Amino acid sequence: MQETRTDRVDALTVIKRDGRSVSFNGDKIQTAILKAAKKVNDELDASDYQTIDSVVADVEREITDRFDDNVKIYEIQNIVEHELMEQHQYDWAEEYINYRTQKDLKRNQATDINFTIQKLLHKDATVVNENANKDSNVFNTQRDLTAGTVARSIGLKMLPPKVANAHLKGDIHWHDLDYQPYSAMTNCCLIDFKEMLNHGFKIGNAEVEPPHSIETATAQMSQIIANVASSQYGGCSADRVDELLAPFAKKNYDKHMVDAKEWIEGEAKQDAFAKAKTKKDIYDAMQALEYEINTLYSSQGQTPFTTLGFGLGTNWIEREIQKSILKVRIEGLGKEKRTAIFPKLVFTIKRGLNLKPGDPNYDVKELAVECATKRMYPDVLMYDKIVELTGSFKAPMGCRSFLQGWKDENGKEVNAGRMNLGVVTMNLPRIALEAKGDMDKFWSILEERLSICKEALVFKVNRAKQARPENAPILYEYGAFGKRLKRTDSVDELFKNKRATVSLGYIGLYEVGTAFFGPTWEKNPEAKQFTIDVVKDLYDHCKQWEDEYGYHFSVYATPAESLTNTFCQADIKKFGRIKDITDKEYYTNSFHYDVRKAPTPFEKIDFEKDYPKYSAGGFIHYCEYPNLKQNPKALEAVWDYAYDRIGYLGTNTPIDQCFACGFKGEFKPTAKGFECPQCGNHDPATCDVVKRTCGYLGNPNQRPMVHGRHVEIASRVKHMTLGNDNNDVARQ
Repeated sequence: MQETRTDRVDALTVIKRDGRSVSFNGDKIQTAILKAAKKVNDELDASDYQTIDSVVADVEREITDRFDDNVKIYEIQNIVEHELMEQHQYDWAEEYINYRTQKDLKRNQATDINFTIQKLLHKDATVVNENANKDSNVFNTQRDLTAGTVARSIGLKMLPPKVANAHLKGDIHWHDLDYQPYSAMTNCCLIDFKEMLNHGFKIGNAEVEPPHSIETATAQMSQIIANVASSQYGGCSADRVDELLAPFAKKNYDKHMVDAKEWIEGEAKQDAFAKAKTKKDIYDAMQALEYEINTLYSSQGQTPFTTLGFGLGTNWIEREIQKSILKVRIEGLGKEKRTAIFPKLVFTIKRGLNLKPGDPNYDVKELAVECATKRMYPDVLMYDKIVELTGSFKAPMGCRSFLQGWKDENGKEVNAGRMNLGVVTMNLPRIALEAKGDMDKFWSILEERLSICKEALVFKVNRAKQARPENAPILYEYGAFGKRLKRTDSVDELFKNKRATVSLGYIGLYEVGTAFFGPTWEKNPEAKQFTIDVVKDLYDHCKQWEDEYGYHFSVYATPAESLTNTFCQADIKKFGRIKDITDKEYYTNSFHYDVRKAPTPFEKIDFEKDYPKYSAGGFIHYCEYPNLKQNPKALEAVWDYAYDRIGYLGTNTPIDQCFACGFKGEFKPTAKGFECPQCGNHDPATCDVVKRTCGYLGNPNQRPMVHGRHVEIASRVKHMTLGNDNNDVARQ
């Protein structure tokens, strides 16, 4: 059979600037010319569209006449320019050339340190508000932002060309480019506090001995947290902190018993005295830890992102630590009783321990519910579901990143001392928009983007392995990462054999579903199965890469604090404002239900529960509530419903306060932040505004967020309405 021109076009390979080989796609030429034409004329008529089709046909004819197997991208662009001028479309040609020039300029600007520093000096919001945990007004944060700007520019040149190009275009996002690959740093971790507190450690010039009281133990924890946070770029967590600190509180009890036996008659009175003193010590220690963490600044110019996991301890000391953590949080910070942003509190619910009335620790759960209605934290982990999803029980690292179950060479389960080596996130909505309703095309583009993500993640692993123990002694030499390496050891000893994890992130599953099935697809079984299949495809690829390289590749439901804005803004420029997709000015976090809709909490949980099975490297669910302070049972009902369905649940409820007029409730979103609905106050000095940024809380009036995240928060609607009596579980 004779080969046709169409066959030759379909067989052509295009060599991109970054070295990638992709199949020729005439639609991209048509889209580029259409953009140029619309720059010249807002309204195009039928003859204009005929001209565009004619130019594309001429370009394809020219390419197949001149090239056999492959063609370089710049050669195609030159032919397009020539054909536009042949058709006497000089204005279109000029706009097309300008578009090419602007793309080249932006590529160069991204690696031009002088240009990027100027953005910082002019307080470009995309730079100074990228992280809601950073106050860009203070000197040490400004210094970190300056260093990060330089590191980004250098890091882009270090990345594989395909990866750097995909990042710059907005196809993927290399997270924390201001730290890695310029530095061989790791991301987030579960600190091995037990190893460090029991065997001592070194920070700077000080050799620190094991503590002999809970007060000293928590003081040492805060120092460890500050040093670890300055040696990596992600969050750090203390897992099972109640059980961790109990032995040190027991030392307090033993000391008080010595005093009691000297001055008090009778064993019962002696025990009561020692317990009362120990309980006071525990409360003071946990209060001190909360204040210390909130007054710390890491070298990154931010409060260390710290998470405390607790709730499984059963003896009286462990229970007292749990209650003290919650009571301290309920009390609030300072004379105005402000809500503490850190540490993030994660309380564990476990069947038979604290789930139902009659369970030995049910009273602690009741206190946790009260705390969540007043301070939003704690978020809750469902013990059995976390084990099912991740293979073992542990707290998240930072806001939502989970390690998978892992045993060492002796068969011992290990969680503390392990870490994540970084995240690369895919722009899923862009793939859906590029596919233009063609499912086969969607899967084809997804496969191509996954190959780039694979290269990026492998590069992250290899870069992290280039660190030396002396680069971060607290991590590698003094126990934070579990094993204590010698200076001559390879840090890969702590990464290989799937001990460490590296994560493939994703964003905008709602927008993907909308592109193919419309904006109300959540109730369409076919649409939901398609979105599940998308996440499963990511999971299947990660399993393949894991077997190939020996590191744990996990799928991560990206929190997308700034990325919810970055990707969407890039796609507005590329595709325009598309209803229910880009026109919202933000993309939806991971697999979450559209925040503009109002399912009940139970419906939302039932919808989202099917995704973490394939996204166990990082996930969280949350529900939006009205003020729950007078109706804690409503929140508890949702927690109980969630227990066998999802692993990790957060509470969003109004807890804003205005100290000028006394208002307590929900502040009103405005273009420049949030203001008191009663008196219009928005001064952070006289109000306390707390919103869930993504997996963690933030104070947007003190530390502003990027535009897209602000719009997303303002768009959220409540998933629960309360009955008039406010006594029983919310009526749905």
